Amino acid sequence: MQEIEALLDYLKRHKLYLTTAESCTAGMVVALLAKHPGSGECLDSGHVVYSPAAKKRLLGVSQHTLDNFNLTSEEVARAMAKGALDGSPANVAVATTGVAGPEPQGEIPAGTLCFAWAFRLADGSIQLYSSTEHFAGDRSRILDEAACFALLRLPERHAQLLATG
Repeated sequence: MQEIEALLDYLKRHKLYLTTAESCTAGMVVALLAKHPGSGECLDSGHVVYSPAAKKRLLGVSQHTLDNFNLTSEEVARAMAKGALDGSPANVAVATTGVAGPEPQGEIPAGTLCFAWAFRLADGSIQLYSSTEHFAGDRSRILDEAACFALLRLPERHAQLLATG
């Protein structure tokens, strides 16, 4: 996939070293990168954290965040991305959480996913971006599209960071 190769070039050119925190995509983001030679130069780690307990234990997502926001929320995605960065030498993280389907989860329709992108700045602070997106199709298609979305929006979020300087 040429888009992923272009993303890898972007990561290398901007000295971005990635970690991921994936819930519903279950490692698909990392797998997309790993298919391409040279991905090891810009990939540190990938966390698959399906359960709330794993989100807390491995990424430090607080019980308060879990209690006050749905698992499919930008707040949880942001906490996951920050937690992945906190436990890694990486300087960028991507997180995914959501409902891939085929059934809705409560009032959240299938195909609803929340994403977060976190960047560690030179001063050690972290800048977070997030969005909620809706994908159509069967579970497999939703997960494929979500994994691509998470990765391919990374340069756009990085450009936002550079623009705000």
